Amino acid sequence: MRRLFFLVVLCWINPVWAAHGYALWGDLKYPSNFAHFDYVNPVAPKGGELRLVSNLRVSTFDKYNPFTIKGSAPAYLSDVMFDSLLTGALDETGSGYGLLAQDVVVSPDGLAATFTLRPEARFHNGKPVWAADVKYSFDMLMSPYASPAFKTLLDDVAGLDVLAERTVRYRFKKPNRELPLTVGGLPVFSRDWGVDNGKPKRFDEIVTDHPIGSGPYKIGPVRFGKDITYVRDPNYWAKDLNVRLGTANFDRITVKIYKDGTARLEALKAGEFDLMRFFSAGDWARRVNGKRFDTGELVKREYRHRLPTGFQSYVLNTRRDRFKDVRVRQALALALDYEWMNRQMFYNAYQRVNGLFGNTACQASGLPSAPELALLEPWRGQVPDAAFGAMTQPPSTEAPSSLRANLRQAQALLKAAGWQVQAGQLRNAQGQVFEVEYLDSNEGSARVVTPWARNLEKLGITLKFRPVDFALYQQRLQKFDFDITSLAYGGTHNPGQEYADLFGSQAADQEDSGNMSGMKSPAVDALIAAMTRAKTQADLLPACRALERVITHSHVLIPQWSAPTHRMVFNQHRLDQPAQMPPYAQGESWAIDTWWAKDVVR
Repeated sequence: MRRLFFLVVLCWINPVWAAHGYALWGDLKYPSNFAHFDYVNPVAPKGGELRLVSNLRVSTFDKYNPFTIKGSAPAYLSDVMFDSLLTGALDETGSGYGLLAQDVVVSPDGLAATFTLRPEARFHNGKPVWAADVKYSFDMLMSPYASPAFKTLLDDVAGLDVLAERTVRYRFKKPNRELPLTVGGLPVFSRDWGVDNGKPKRFDEIVTDHPIGSGPYKIGPVRFGKDITYVRDPNYWAKDLNVRLGTANFDRITVKIYKDGTARLEALKAGEFDLMRFFSAGDWARRVNGKRFDTGELVKREYRHRLPTGFQSYVLNTRRDRFKDVRVRQALALALDYEWMNRQMFYNAYQRVNGLFGNTACQASGLPSAPELALLEPWRGQVPDAAFGAMTQPPSTEAPSSLRANLRQAQALLKAAGWQVQAGQLRNAQGQVFEVEYLDSNEGSARVVTPWARNLEKLGITLKFRPVDFALYQQRLQKFDFDITSLAYGGTHNPGQEYADLFGSQAADQEDSGNMSGMKSPAVDALIAAMTRAKTQADLLPACRALERVITHSHVLIPQWSAPTHRMVFNQHRLDQPAQMPPYAQGESWAIDTWWAKDVVR
């Protein structure tokens, strides 16, 4: 359940803003009368089929409700089946335009946002989208039966009022630059979803009932464990709307499911599907080849983007006693030889991640500015002293540094934290051996983690690789039952309340939250609050940079790597695409939204 929320906001210097959309700090790119987004083909033919593979690590699915805690929903379901009040553009950041809503009014004090629904908006069952459906959706997402991430994200929402059949008003506990369009990005579904013999089911009991949304696709043929097909709704209410023109061009989108990466790659080469995004540098460099590539049927292409780098990391669970000392966590990071891995294993395809906000204006560098220090100073003594100095740089083994020097530094840190090597094993004063488990659902990850484990062994630390099936992996993460795991956190140009789910104290004790590291810090809570209440970019940037400094100097995440391009293979005999990828598109989702089938007669 990771739905993309388009976070946009009013300009606080205006007394009130009623418009077709919002821009975060400046003007919207598209005026109220725009015809279509620049990056689409407005006359793209409708028809044909897109066949691709799931972007999820899970090898199957067991529910159609993507908003509840238990179970796994199919890939892309939420994106193609549920419309929201507002939708974003892929060629600008921090913006949103009316989809279900025809306009939005934000109160002068910033404590309310009122949305008026389009009269033509319809659900898949043909019924109008009413204000009562918006309220029902909000109530269900805030209920104890939905993922707790929603409650964290919407913590500053006081409630929702139905003002008229097609008018709703969200009330906020305090002015918050992101809230009007955070709520605007929430999925809206029908009150009829899950009604059985006239009686509505409890939300977590809606499992295999087909969703009743208002998006361009509905669920079609399904072969559990093999594939799911989404079929385009020929009566889709918004097909001619400017924010939807040139999108949802395929009659069918079939998502194939395979047990592992090897099976996926061989199926691609055999022609079982037409589009695949690659995350393995080794596969991309050495195994993307074969007859269909030689004939030109399959094309291998990299698309450069301007997305945030995110912060893919090894996550250290500080709920575990061994990781409570920051010196221990820093020592583990010193044993990771990224430069060797990138050279020998990744074909120099990656760049090192550093911090939370890489490739955005929020990225911290050098020494803290005066506004950053003003936010940090009240917490001196409660955050690492290093946060008041230069921004972290991940350990490097390039000259003049070396792995040997890094391991010596790690050894000194471990000794200072009470760990010393005895008979070839690292032990504390109680004689306990330093042994930890790396949890993953992908057996192929063993190859990547092995060099790190070898270096840790030189320090007397045993790192055991523990592969489990995805269902158990997901269950253990939900209960925070792991020592170390690897997670790819998506970045954002406009950070806000969602970081309370990732690093907030309340989320640390909340099962199934996003706070995997177990970070619990009043300082972090205060800095996240400063981000969310920022009224201008000048207020936002010091807050997010100060937060980045505190998190990175806490060493709860060991930064990994990111790619500046989307690596994709597609069948050019079957698929066509716009001339350019918009800069903020997410790989295969761009194809789902805007590509079209070549074999369609106009």
